Amino acid sequence: MNLNSDPRLSIDIELTVPFHDVDSMHVVWHGNYFRYFEVAREALLKQFDYGYQQMRDSGYVWPVIDTRVKYIAPACFEQKIRVNAHLTEYENRLRIDYIIVDAASGKKLTKGYTIQVAVNEQNGEMCFVSPSVLFDKLGVQP
Repeated sequence: MNLNSDPRLSIDIELTVPFHDVDSMHVVWHGNYFRYFEVAREALLKQFDYGYQQMRDSGYVWPVIDTRVKYIAPACFEQKIRVNAHLTEYENRLRIDYIIVDAASGKKLTKGYTIQVAVNEQNGEMCFVSPSVLFDKLGVQP
């Protein structure tokens, strides 16, 4: 599968930075960018019918085991931002890349990624290959 051509594997969401996300300088506190990633990630997973409830129903949980964020320019109180989430790996883990931009200008503010692995909920064991249910949801062969 070409990860760049399937429209289900990328999503843009738009948010307005709320007051409770900013510090005394009215700049988004650095830890809140992970929440923006999370909102986009959940929307992305739902696009191919494998959101968090579907994950759990399939017998797997997918904890985030690695993440990175690079701050390029600050987001500020009441700024409209667009968060793009794009699935870039799925065979052995889920890697989702993110770009946050100013919604009006398109100026890049932040980029990062998260990596999740499947854990069998019944026995607590980490899967070294993504479970077949993910391949089914994506419409690909393992």
